[in-house]
Amino acid sequence: MKTLARLALATCTVASLALQALPAQAGIIIYGTRVIYPAEQQEVVVRLENKGDRPALVQTWLDTGDLRSTPSTSQTPFTLTPPIFRIEPNQQQALRLRHSGESSATDRESLYWLNVLEVPPVTAGSEQNNQIELAFRNRLRVFFRPPSLPYPVASAPSKVRWELVPHDQGFALQATNPTPYHIALTEVDLLSEGKRFSKAPNADINDSLLTPAGDVKVFALPSLRNRPSGSAKVEFTAISDLGARVRHSADLTPSAAR
Repeated sequence: MKTLARLALATCTVASLALQALPAQAGIIIYGTRVIYPAEQQEVVVRLENKGDRPALVQTWLDTGDLRSTPSTSQTPFTLTPPIFRIEPNQQQALRLRHSGESSATDRESLYWLNVLEVPPVTAGSEQNNQIELAFRNRLRVFFRPPSLPYPVASAPSKVRWELVPHDQGFALQATNPTPYHIALTEVDLLSEGKRFSKAPNADINDSLLTPAGDVKVFALPSLRNRPSGSAKVEFTAISDLGARVRHSADLTPSAAR
């Protein structure tokens, strides 16, 4: 098990080496783009399938956001079964995620990460042929959602507050999340005078994730150098619980629009 944990940390390093190797491709498919865990449920099931043509050894664990986490170092209020298993080609496996009952925030969602590490079997003769086998690690967000939050999650994106603020000799859109939900954004645009100004590309996976209760993110608009003189609107795309991209429109706050 320690070997698998070390492989999870070494995957990125190995992939960057210029070695003679066969093309690598992960065979394990995870159904869904995120995991929603309503606190009132006893467990949540995540389904995996091996779409490859070889068996795979899989190890799973949760963490609180540390990319360098391992099953032995990570601590979360969950149990995940099975933690390690073999999955044959074209077969499925159900992961059962259970909250331990330990104290979590009751007024907002909590965010965890599900790690799925796939280690392909060693191919006979691979060492002699200077071939390597890569371990693949996928990470999915797990949103632990307490009961009795004040409104449905679908209402959260419309409550985001948008301001136009100075940024690096230009301007940016500043988003504030007053809701108890995480809001994952993709496209963010400012529309003004028939022109569209789009946000700069993300540098990190969490650049466009608004965490609950007051988080603020700034989205630079590289092509906007002058403050719009007329009316302006924000258009943005938020990811739903089902992984769908939902387009929204919003006004700038009155103080920012002046």
